[in-house]
Amino acid sequence: QVQLVESGGGLVQAGGSLRLFCAASGRTFSNYNMGWFRQAPGKERELVSSISWSGSYTYYKDSVKGRFTISRDNAKTTVSLQMNSLKPEDTAVYYCAASPSTYSSFQASRYASWGQGTQVTVSS
Repeated sequence: QVQLVESGGGLVQAGGSLRLFCAASGRTFSNYNMGWFRQAPGKERELVSSISWSGSYTYYKDSVKGRFTISRDNAKTTVSLQMNSLKPEDTAVYYCAASPSTYSSFQASRYASWGQGTQVTVSS
């Protein structure tokens, strides 16, 4: 499995921006699709955005389209999530995850490697 470490969470006011980072190690990064999931208190974990191993395909949950942007750097083995126009309902623990490139990047159930999570809190 690939090891993942997130950073960049924090507290921000509604309308503000945050950028989350995920550093990967342990396996060939370009063999993995990458995704950002989030879990709010009392809710199930959900796939927010994903990017294919090549970077050619991206997926966004409807509620974040136009506000969030996912990107990856295979040379640096990192993936990031730029979050703009944040809303209180974006408050959650955000997790970086990896799935084998043999699957489609939007298949949430195929993500098997997980980071420890980073808290994002958006105040109103």
